[in-house]
Order: sequence, then C-alpha cells, then structure tokens
Amino acid sequence: MDFHAPHLVEDFQGVLQVFSYGSVRRSATFPFHIPVHDDSAAVVWKDCLFHNHHNLDLRLYKLAVSPAKSKSNLPILYFFHGGGFCVGSRTWPNCHNCCLRLASGLGAVVVAPDFRLAPEHRLPAAVEDAASSLKWLQAQALSEDCEEWLSEGVDFGRVFVMGDSSGGNMAHQVALQMAAGWLEVEPVRVRGFVLMAPFFGGTVRTKSEEGPSETFLNLEHLNRFWRLSIPEGGTADHPLANPFGPTSPSLEPLKLSPILVVVGGNELLKDRAEQYAKRLKEMGKEIEYVEFKEEEHGFFLNDPYSEVANELLLVIKHFITQKSY
Repeated sequence: MDFHAPHLVEDFQGVLQVFSYGSVRRSATFPFHIPVHDDSAAVVWKDCLFHNHHNLDLRLYKLAVSPAKSKSNLPILYFFHGGGFCVGSRTWPNCHNCCLRLASGLGAVVVAPDFRLAPEHRLPAAVEDAASSLKWLQAQALSEDCEEWLSEGVDFGRVFVMGDSSGGNMAHQVALQMAAGWLEVEPVRVRGFVLMAPFFGGTVRTKSEEGPSETFLNLEHLNRFWRLSIPEGGTADHPLANPFGPTSPSLEPLKLSPILVVVGGNELLKDRAEQYAKRLKEMGKEIEYVEFKEEEHGFFLNDPYSEVANELLLVIKHFITQKSY
C-alpha cells in the first residue's frame, strides 16, 4: 500500500471531498432529491455577474406581473444560502425554490448571490463577497444605466437582508459591518435583517447541539464545516463563528438595524440562535425571536410551499412591513 498516495480526509456526502494533499473535488450533483418548482406564472428570474474578479453571479427574481394599483415600489430582499460556508449555490433546487417562494409570497424583488466557498476560500471570503454583492446593488442605484430589472418599480430605500444557516451568519456579519460604518451602501438603505437558524459556533457545546441528530444535519456535519471554513489555526470561538467568543468584539456599542431570528424547535442550532437573540435583547437591540416548535433545520428552505412555510412568510412579511417606514 502506498502511504504517500493522496487519500480522502474529508467527505460531505460526496458533494465535497478533501484529499490529504489539499486538493478538493466537488460534485455538481445536488445531494438531496428536491424537484425544481415551476412558478413561472408568478415569478421570473435571471442571472447577473456581480463580481468580475471572482467570477461570481447572483440570481434576480421578480414578479411576472407587477401588482395592480400598487402605491409603492417593491422592497428588495437579499438571500444568502446556507451550506456551512462549504457547499451550496443559488442554482441548487432548494435555494432556487426558496427564492421563488420569497418573491411570490412577499411581493419582493429577491437577490440571491453566490460567494466563494471553503476550504478553497476560508472565511472571511464569503462575508467579503456578501458585502460586495450589496456594493453591486449600490452601484445599480447610482447608475443611469442600471440593471433593467432594477430600473423601475423597486425601492432601494427598503432593502432587507436574509440568510439561512451559514447565510444567516453572513447576514449577521453584514449587519455588524454596516453598524460599524465599514460597509457604506447609500442610497441603498437596509432596514432589517432576517436570520434563519444562523450557523454560529463555540468550543463549549450547547444542549441542542448534543442531539438528537436531525434528518439532514448532525454534529459531525457542524464540526466538519467549522474545520473547513474557519481561518487556519482558529477554533469555533473565532469571531466569525461565535459572536460572543472570548476574542469577539463587543456588540454593545453598535447601533444594529432591526433583526428577526427564526429557528426550528428541533434544530441543533436552536440554543445558539436563542442565546444570540437573548444577549442582543439584553443589550437593548431591536430584535425578535420566533421559534417553530417541531421543525428541523432547513424547514423553509427545503419545503417553501408547506403550511409552516406559509406561516413563516407571514412572520417575515409583518417584519418587513413594520420596518419599512
């Protein structure tokens, strides 16, 4: 046996494989059977390049027919997909279906950017790309020759940023950058953030992380994603993983925009989401926490046309309406 031959050291369901010499193999095959929903009568979509250097695209979704007698332009909703910073794409069926439903259910223009993935591009690469996608929107708002779908009927003053799982973490990081003045996007105005089961970590286990495992997620998945995405030499207490870690800057001085945190009651990530909302509430931040008791990770992403998904859309719509004015 040749012990010097490259061997597999990390394997996420065949979708992502990392070998001993550092090479990475990715499969184009989506790991779960989720059919693409045909919502073409209600929503149309197209892809746009937003980052030339990194060759990154985003997907725009808008209503196929403009709302009749609308007194105001449509809000814009950003959606950062999940996947532990390591897998996922705007093109994956679950992400695509989710964005179709967000556009039709909320009456919003949805923007779903891709971003660089770990381990080839460890954090903060994904967060940098998320910020770049918002700078792209700023450029559209300032341009006399902007993207056609954004040239009329949209409200650059009513933008919301939503993320699922690791995308929820990215939405949090963007909120911090904007509150600290590191990310300026005027005349675009981000009114609020929606964090769906944000992927936060820590070296001390929470009760919910101890299990039981979920249908599509277990503790080993969480551990693997952190191993592959955290900057070299870091731990799950890194500031990009743990908002309240020993070296994380205090959030207390920051004037954060309103935040809605949503989580399923049976999620491994539930305790961290709940603690996040509780800690920010104690700091006097404007934050709401909504828990769907019997649900697991990805309950909206993987089935956005379900009854519970409809309930969640009402929660998000109420949040958007409240924070729009």
